[in-house]
Order: sequence, then C-alpha cells, then structure tokens
Amino acid sequence: MTDIKPAARHRARELALQALYQWQLSGYDATNSEARFRAQNHMGKADTGYFHELYKGVTSDPATLDALLEPHIGRPVKDVDAIALCILRMACWELSERMDIPYKVALNEAVDLAKRFGATDAHKFVNGSLDKLAAELRAIEVAAEQP
Repeated sequence: MTDIKPAARHRARELALQALYQWQLSGYDATNSEARFRAQNHMGKADTGYFHELYKGVTSDPATLDALLEPHIGRPVKDVDAIALCILRMACWELSERMDIPYKVALNEAVDLAKRFGATDAHKFVNGSLDKLAAELRAIEVAAEQP
C-alpha cells in the first residue's frame, strides 16, 4: 500500500469539487466532462487516482447519494446550492463507500471545502447535515468517539 499524503488527497477533493460543479452545470456526459476537466486543469500535487475514484463515485449514481442525504438536509435536494450539493455528495460517497477514511476526516474536508468555495455560512449547513448523516452511516464509529 502506498502512503498517500493528506495534502495530495485534499487537493484531489478540491479538484473533484470543481470538476463535479462543472459537470453538474454543463449537462455533459460525466466521462467526457472529466476528460475535459483534466485537459484544462493542472493536476499536479493531487492524488489523481483518488480524484478519479471520487468523481466517478459521485457521477455514477447521484440519485442514490441524494436519497441518503435528503432526510438530513432539511430541504429537497433540488433546493440546495450547486456547490454545497457537490460537497455533500462527495462526503456522502466517502462516508458510505470508503470505510478506510475516518468519518471525521470526511466531515472536516467537506467543511473546509464549504468554507473556501461555498456561500456564506454554507459550512454550517454542510457540517450539520453531515453530522446527522455520519450518525446514520457510521453509527459504530461515531459512538466509539463519544465519551
């Protein structure tokens, strides 16, 4: 197993967010949209394997991710800001599919992305929604963290 640096994984998430946002707004096929994004953006210092895995995980079945998210966001998914929705979907995919990533890492990364790229106070919405989702999807892990 290779040792992936947190900074490279963080950069992969930043790029995946940008690629997902572009895909979501463009209406292009996900594969072509990813290829276009890679061609137009410098991927250096990013964990490109993880970028692809995360992008593919979100674009392959966003409806399933939305169904997991909707009970925890307090509004219909269609009413969520585009950037916040991309961030929520990424974290939802990580929480549901990547048990090797601690839930706190997935939440912290999502909140960080919301602070940097989201609307004012989007990080509060993202954090609150993902706290509830993590309690459902990672109940044992979350319970183990409680005093």
